[in-house]
Amino acid sequence: VSPNPFNPRTRLGFTLPASGRADLAVYDLAGRLVRRLESGELPAGDHVRVWSGDDDAGRSLPSGTYVARLATAAGVETRTLVLVR
Repeated sequence: VSPNPFNPRTRLGFTLPASGRADLAVYDLAGRLVRRLESGELPAGDHVRVWSGDDDAGRSLPSGTYVARLATAAGVETRTLVLVR
């Protein structure tokens, strides 16, 4: 995750050792889904998704702490993101 804290956007990079399904989403600290960045089949290799601090409807979210969750066949990883407006 770079940069973190961020404003106006951050890059979330991940590597898949083999092709397969990847689900990358951002949640608020109450566990509510705020933005789905990826959900589908991807080839093996490096991938980057950009999050601009908005929800799935395109509305800007307030400053705060959010959690990015990546789920793949290899497991689940989470990272804390800090949005500063």
